[in-house]
Amino acid sequence: MDDYRRLADRIADDIATGRLRPGERLPPQRAFARRRGIAGSTAGRVYGELVRRGLVVGEVGRGTFVRAAPPAPGGRSLAEPALSDQATTVNMELNYPSAPGQSELLAPALAPLLRPDVLTEALRPAAATGTAEARAAVAGLLATPGWRPDPDGVLFTGNARQAIAAALASLVRPGGRVGVEALTYPLVKEIAVRLGITLVPLAMDEDGLRPDALVAAHRTAPLSALYVQPTLHNPTSVTMGEQRKRELAGVVRELDVPVVEDRIWSFLADATDSGKPLAAHVPELAHVVDGLSKRVAPGLTAGFLVVPPDRAEAVAAAVRSGGWSAGRFALEAGVRWVEDGTVARLVAAKRLDAARRQRLVAHELAEFGGTLRSDPYAYYAWWELPASWRADTFTAAAAVHGIAITPGDTFAVGPQRAPDAVRLGLASAPEADLARALRTLAAIARRGRTGR
Repeated sequence: MDDYRRLADRIADDIATGRLRPGERLPPQRAFARRRGIAGSTAGRVYGELVRRGLVVGEVGRGTFVRAAPPAPGGRSLAEPALSDQATTVNMELNYPSAPGQSELLAPALAPLLRPDVLTEALRPAAATGTAEARAAVAGLLATPGWRPDPDGVLFTGNARQAIAAALASLVRPGGRVGVEALTYPLVKEIAVRLGITLVPLAMDEDGLRPDALVAAHRTAPLSALYVQPTLHNPTSVTMGEQRKRELAGVVRELDVPVVEDRIWSFLADATDSGKPLAAHVPELAHVVDGLSKRVAPGLTAGFLVVPPDRAEAVAAAVRSGGWSAGRFALEAGVRWVEDGTVARLVAAKRLDAARRQRLVAHELAEFGGTLRSDPYAYYAWWELPASWRADTFTAAAAVHGIAITPGDTFAVGPQRAPDAVRLGLASAPEADLARALRTLAAIARRGRTGR
């Protein structure tokens, strides 16, 4: 048996016999490798095997915790956990919305693509520029009051994360600096590492990123780009007001700093509250990222990039060199869903679903201390915990009860201490499971534990 499997078996036995208890944090992989005298890659395979067996949960920037799962029969841990055991966990780290009847809505547009004569073409890679029909359809999909993308500036990637990577790769050389909100989308940190760029945290307030923080960071050392989420910021749900967007656009233009504007969750926002995108205020510098994963489904999706027309070829080259091209099948399906109204119907259903889940959050958590920040239509909530709790100990306590949540340091950039807060992803769990999990989290918060 492979060495990494033997090591995974030993840890699995420790979990089964109670030597490692639910919610307990495993050592960082590098520390584990040093203690065991193994390569870091082997340690990674050990932890990956434990995750595959459903014995631990983990996330970049957070750590790895023992899952709340019953021991295997007879104290043995070699058997894979039953699906029924895995289903006991409520995963509020993942955030994949699904509307009732979604599959029935999506199926009709796929049927024509399965004809042999059509399928042959649909299974080929798509160009970064897609087709004229696809560019026009996406320009219409992303249009908001006061802003309509130029179809000539629309590009396509496999998903929105790849769109972010392509935009940054086209704008920033290795070693360059990119300004980001002090709390940001965690995968942007991974993208930065892979591209060899440095993220510079910029202070935020109740209206989002502060323009003066951008100015100060740029004066310290020039920034090559700015990555920002002005609408339904993940994790805090903050949406910039129009005045703040105008102020930020003015600073961006004065400093001549290109912007990567992430709008992946913007389809949920109330258009009257969210206003025009930042791109409408500074179109010559804005690179807008969006996609189908949240609107439709994560398993068959495409990422969108809207760039200034004079930047289209440079960004398309980054898409090609990074291997981030969209699949033509997904692109063809997406265009059909846009044109036949399926996407619009799914968006409407998901906004209603998010609103119901937000009401659950408000009902279950509002009275238990701390500060709850969210938006009536967001699929996540940012809970600044009661003073008696630290984020890591609260996360571990939740894991003991079979609930996976994301601590604040997962989103933090730079060396500063993250707030004692957790993000609650509301989209993936069935509504009844979500309600039960929220009640459990409220009970944990009420009980209190300092952990300091």
